[in-house]
Amino acid sequence: MTDQQLPPSPEEATRAPGRADGEATRERLLLTGLRLFAQRGFSATSTREIAQAAGANVAAIAYHFGDKAGLYRAAFFEPLCDTQAEIEPPWLTRDMPLDEAFAHYFAVFVEPLNQGESSRLCVQLRMREMLEPTGLWAEEIANDIRPLHEALLVLLMRALALPQPDDDLQRLALCISALGVHLHVGRDVADAVAPQLHQDPEANAKWAQCLVWQAQAMVEAERLRRKAQRDEALLKPRRARAGATKQ
Repeated sequence: MTDQQLPPSPEEATRAPGRADGEATRERLLLTGLRLFAQRGFSATSTREIAQAAGANVAAIAYHFGDKAGLYRAAFFEPLCDTQAEIEPPWLTRDMPLDEAFAHYFAVFVEPLNQGESSRLCVQLRMREMLEPTGLWAEEIANDIRPLHEALLVLLMRALALPQPDDDLQRLALCISALGVHLHVGRDVADAVAPQLHQDPEANAKWAQCLVWQAQAMVEAERLRRKAQRDEALLKPRRARAGATKQ
């Protein structure tokens, strides 16, 4: 028997299942906490209820998360951490076509749809957090939402050849981000009025493409609006001079 074929030592055989069991317990507590916090909020949910629903001991919450606040924080951030990784948007470091850049941008909104119920519970928990703030929503705005918004402004300034963002560009950026946000906050409405849109096996890919198309159309509409505004500003003095000449 070679070294690679040797069975695990008694110590390893005992220790490995413990680690696996611990990870499974932590995962159950995390997902159970996410569901109950989303349904009831932080204050109305007890650690005893979470532990009982997860089939775990209350002490396991302290072991894995420190306390209820630690579990709440993990439930708030961890289920989406893979899709909201702290990486710099690629269009900040290199030029790329607008549709490609938007595809990267909307991936942040579309990829969580692959997580099914967890994604929906995360949205519900954030709505709870807005009504019963613990400070985590403000933290997410500062650390995740604001940087992504500012990166989007850079992309839009480049697309529209603007030296700096103005209020109209801020509005455009917020409208574009609303396309992605509504995928989640409007999911119940979509399921009620057009359920087939999320039942298609290619639903998420089609949503991603649709968001890119719509965002491009919004940018083009803003481009035309600004051009018309500039043209009007140039024509106004000419009209004034023409009016004065006739008089």
